[in-house]
Amino acid sequence: MADITTSAADKKEKEYFLDVPQQTPGFFLKGSHQYDWGLKNRLSRVFNPKDGRTVMLAFDHGYFQGPTTGLERVDQTILPLEPYADCLMLTRGIQRSIIPASTQKAIALRASGGTSMVSPFEEWEGELDGKKIKFGRPGFEPLSNESTALNIEEAIRLNASLLAVQVFIGSAYERQSLKNLTDLVDAGARYGIAVMGVVAVGRAMARNAQYFRLATRIMAELGAHVVKCYYTDEGFDTITSCCPVPIVIAGGKKLPELDALKMSYNAIQQGASGVDMGRNIFQSEDPVAMMKAVRGVVHEGLTPDQAFAMFNDLKGKK
Repeated sequence: MADITTSAADKKEKEYFLDVPQQTPGFFLKGSHQYDWGLKNRLSRVFNPKDGRTVMLAFDHGYFQGPTTGLERVDQTILPLEPYADCLMLTRGIQRSIIPASTQKAIALRASGGTSMVSPFEEWEGELDGKKIKFGRPGFEPLSNESTALNIEEAIRLNASLLAVQVFIGSAYERQSLKNLTDLVDAGARYGIAVMGVVAVGRAMARNAQYFRLATRIMAELGAHVVKCYYTDEGFDTITSCCPVPIVIAGGKKLPELDALKMSYNAIQQGASGVDMGRNIFQSEDPVAMMKAVRGVVHEGLTPDQAFAMFNDLKGKK
């Protein structure tokens, strides 16, 4: 276990070869050149073959948060953004009830679930040194107690290109969430459907490069075709370097538009293959303008300042 805590700066122990790109002979996407034709075709819908990048629009928050701010009416807030996304990350309920079947966008289908924001924590009251105190189970994260939320036949019916499964490394339910991942990888392999492991971060988990190197590598080793994790200000290039499959970053909490564009730019420059953003787009002052600005960073090579200027120029225009 000592290797997990080795400093990334210790070159005698760690070598990430940051200046040597991983080879992908015969196919454009990192780590994907030996897949079957159908799987590569589906990944080519998620990632643009011209640059190997993607702008995924995440609006699956309702599966555990309910009507998140900005997603009270998905038909009013998300459908105007659909033309500018490469891939839609959503639940099967929203796909069937809201998204037109005529869409040409790739579908990343939420495939895990089972708990909500109001799931009770395991805690109880007791006494310590004569004082009443609340006790809790160490590392207990109620949201981590997920199972698979659909079967492979349903994914086929909904024409999914990608199945998204939450993985809770370091949580009380780590093993179950990893089994959810491997079960979906096995099922998807039978029909050429890719699986994206989503790194979840709970109370006991640190958002740093050391943790994300561990979590992303575990998921890739267990068969995930794509990994989604958070961006880190330090060491993000080591995360992308030692993960053998594409990484897309999560947008996370709502940031000021320029900060979100800087995060996207820095992630791409350090090896990310795209972004999977939700709140930083649909909660923006002008979601369509923000969506176009993020596309400018990911697909057009705009700097954050250039993209922010685009956002301000488009803001308020119909």
